[in-house]
Amino acid sequence: MLLELAQILAKDVRLFNVFQYITLRSVLACLTALAISLILGPYVVRKLTAYKIGQAVRDDGPKSHLTKAGTPTMGGALILISISITMLLWSDLGNRFVWVVLGVTVAFGAIGWIDDYRKVVHRNPKGLSAKAKFFWQSVFGFAAAGFLAWMAQGTPGIPALNELIVPFFKFIAYPLGTVGFVLLTYFVIVGTSNAVNLTDGLDGLAIMPTVMIAGALGIFAYVAGHAVFSKYLGLPYIAGAGELAVFCGAIVGAGLGFLWFNTYPAEVFMGDVGALALGAALGTIAVIVRQEIVLFIMGGVFVAETLSVMIQVLYFKWTGGKRIFRMAPLHHHYELEGWKESQVVVRFWIITMMLVLFGLSTLKLR
Repeated sequence: MLLELAQILAKDVRLFNVFQYITLRSVLACLTALAISLILGPYVVRKLTAYKIGQAVRDDGPKSHLTKAGTPTMGGALILISISITMLLWSDLGNRFVWVVLGVTVAFGAIGWIDDYRKVVHRNPKGLSAKAKFFWQSVFGFAAAGFLAWMAQGTPGIPALNELIVPFFKFIAYPLGTVGFVLLTYFVIVGTSNAVNLTDGLDGLAIMPTVMIAGALGIFAYVAGHAVFSKYLGLPYIAGAGELAVFCGAIVGAGLGFLWFNTYPAEVFMGDVGALALGAALGTIAVIVRQEIVLFIMGGVFVAETLSVMIQVLYFKWTGGKRIFRMAPLHHHYELEGWKESQVVVRFWIITMMLVLFGLSTLKLR
């Protein structure tokens, strides 16, 4: 919206040409989303509190979590509002990648909203059934994968969407074919969405790694969408992908604004509406810029949390009731081992920062 206005004004005032630069709009998107989150945050928290949309706490979890019962949840709606408004203001609305990522974000957010709403309003501890949640995630995941596959076949400049890029190797890329690409995209989107959701169990634990990974993906998006930089760094050129740097900037700003209210002790929780949406957004962006493996590296905390749940469930069934971890997901295990909540959160942040820097190193180490 503002980009189109700037383009009109630039015909008479050359100064407005600066808004054509993706880097500037990425910064402005970050600041705009941050401002929206900080301004609307207190209002959202008050409304959620007034409607008694409070978080339920597991009885078998760490005893320190019992004080969290009743804390407003579904605060992820604040993140989605901030991102959506920001993208309408600063992004190129003619870019189809923007609409794909925004559509996936809103769609997965809607799934999370319904799940949270049933839990806290209808007092149904299960919310959406696991089958129903997985079904709708699959519907939207395959829809996004199919649309991107169609774009790869019918749009000049983005044939690399059908290749799996291996980091650290400049000339290694495996052709996936349409079916392979659709399946990989589906698993990345749905898998990342659920991984972030599983991680969202402590104050600030999920949102800060999301912010850091989004910032790094923004750099990858800018490089992938720049013909000169992508060629120099040995990355595939994806025409139009650079606009996703603006989306990543919006995630960073909205996430930091939300962290203001979500940091320990949290005034509001993200809920599935935020966690599912943000995870799906990260997965979709990683697919478009062809950095699925790098996302796996940078999201190592998300991966570890997910694996801890899978291992715990499988081992429990296999041994007839024994456990490997004191409690899953992994962050609860460390709490029961004696770590304070703030220690777990900050240490996981530090690990994510190191993994993100390692992921960024693949830009040059090829």
